[in-house]
Amino acid sequence: ELSCNLLKKETFMEITYNLTEEDFLHFNMFHLKHSKSAIQSLNVQRFLTPVFFILMAFLLSKFGNIPFLELFIVFSITSILWIIFYPWYFYNTVTRRMKKMFKEGKNVGLLGEHVLTLNDEGMVESSVNGQIKVNWSGITDFKKDEQYFYLYNSSVSAYIIPKRDLNNSEEVENFLKGKVSTI
Repeated sequence: ELSCNLLKKETFMEITYNLTEEDFLHFNMFHLKHSKSAIQSLNVQRFLTPVFFILMAFLLSKFGNIPFLELFIVFSITSILWIIFYPWYFYNTVTRRMKKMFKEGKNVGLLGEHVLTLNDEGMVESSVNGQIKVNWSGITDFKKDEQYFYLYNSSVSAYIIPKRDLNNSEEVENFLKGKVSTI
């Protein structure tokens, strides 16, 4: 539920939403796909590995007494498949590892119901673990996709607001853009 009350001196908005493991998985995939360092790492692994494949073809032909052309064809096909399918493998591996980490630890307060109260000074997030107050200066970036709003409080973590729980996501987006742009 979303309620927005306009007072003469202060504007505030209260958002109640539930976070699931899928929400965190989605955020981490969003972050990986938009992080310059993650994209760079993916591309290095994606395109540098085939160079090693071709180098292996050369070395095996030199020292293994196997015709270079045969090895080159095999390693070239392997390289092409690597380039095509490596991003899927990369993201799938990250997802599996994150699911495993969720099963390892206690996630009380991370998952479940959250209430986010936004006002002119900042926001207060309430969950079963208590409350966290953050001034707008503590929010470093505002990003969104089709399903979520992300209020980054560091380069690798954010407050995740699922749009599915909002009555009026445009109103929330306009409010957040106005506050985060003042940083």
